[in-house]
Amino acid sequence: MSKQLLVVEDSKPIARVIRQIGEALNYQVTIATTLAEVEGILQGKTDFFAATIDYALPDAPNGEAIACVLSHGIPSVVMTGKMDEATRQQILAQPVVDYIPKENSQAFLYLKRILHWQITNSSTGILVVDDSLAARNYVSQLLKRRNFNVYLANDGVQALERLKQHKDIKLVITDLEMPIMDGIELTNEIRKIYSRDQLAIIGISGADNGMHSARFIKNGADDFLRKPFCPEEFYCRITQNIENLNNIEQIQKAANIDYLTDLPNRRAFFSKAEQLVPQYTKRNMPYCVAMLDIDFLKKINDNYGNDAGDHVLKVMALYMRKHLGSGLLARLGGEEFAVLMYGTDEDQLYTKLDDLRRDISVSQLTFEEHHIVFNISVGLVCNSTEKFAKQLNQAESALYNAKENGRNQMSVFGVDD
Repeated sequence: MSKQLLVVEDSKPIARVIRQIGEALNYQVTIATTLAEVEGILQGKTDFFAATIDYALPDAPNGEAIACVLSHGIPSVVMTGKMDEATRQQILAQPVVDYIPKENSQAFLYLKRILHWQITNSSTGILVVDDSLAARNYVSQLLKRRNFNVYLANDGVQALERLKQHKDIKLVITDLEMPIMDGIELTNEIRKIYSRDQLAIIGISGADNGMHSARFIKNGADDFLRKPFCPEEFYCRITQNIENLNNIEQIQKAANIDYLTDLPNRRAFFSKAEQLVPQYTKRNMPYCVAMLDIDFLKKINDNYGNDAGDHVLKVMALYMRKHLGSGLLARLGGEEFAVLMYGTDEDQLYTKLDDLRRDISVSQLTFEEHHIVFNISVGLVCNSTEKFAKQLNQAESALYNAKENGRNQMSVFGVDD
């Protein structure tokens, strides 16, 4: 369901740009051009997810609209053409999400980032560690304005427990001076468990000693803030660290996920399988390695076009998730797929794969005006004592055997040769 965005702006060109930004992010946008309009809208509708507020309106030249919108508990970003320090302090003294000077086009790019993160931050947890209740609550309030999931701990030991309990935590904000375990010790302990690619740490301290920032960084923290800090700087540091983590995640996904089917690619499949196979062997768990190939995919491309062939590949991935969802699935390249799965016995694993093959063979895909039928061939090897790379070669050998014997069938290495 789309989020509701209230845009308070008397400039029609600027309101139009903000509307476009909001709609691009799937917001439903309501525009008000005066304080009177804002008050009228909020009398009947207050379920806005966020708001952007022009500081100066024709009937509210000194930021009166800000207090009006905030009084309804709506997270708000202030847009202002005034750059003086008094106006800045007036805005920051209120519980706004942020303020943005209307200086140039960068202002609207920054607004788009804020509105995007207001939606996505709800899936990100941040842990605040401080032995001061007042400090914890202050930082927590700042983070909740940005829609983060906030967890609290009053010392390092409790913080480590919170990390075990809440897997959505991507950032830890820790004070230096704490009993039992201080911030430096906590940072060291966290880095024994989480790399910088997985979790960010920001150290904070009210001490005047300049060496604390260097100590935090050298012990594994990503950033440092000195208390008391400005909310504006606080938000910039939080956003930067969360964005860095998300960028790393996207790079890793691009390196490991097949762009078309969203399945793991060959590289990721080999890496994970080489970890799992020794575990299955050690625990005496039955498992199979299978290679699956779409029969005559080239003919589908030739007859219906490459887009149709891509559609078949995507559907193949859906069928695999449906029948083999508990296994490690992958697209190796082209029309070749693979799966590593474990189960209660060899017959059950075989049946799952054959059910997949049968289900595909009796299905008919609709693509544009075309009706497409396709089949798959499967080769598998079960409980081999060879290294994983060799097992995949054995499955491939069985796959070739299935194709040579007429396709749309399964072949087991060492049995159907």
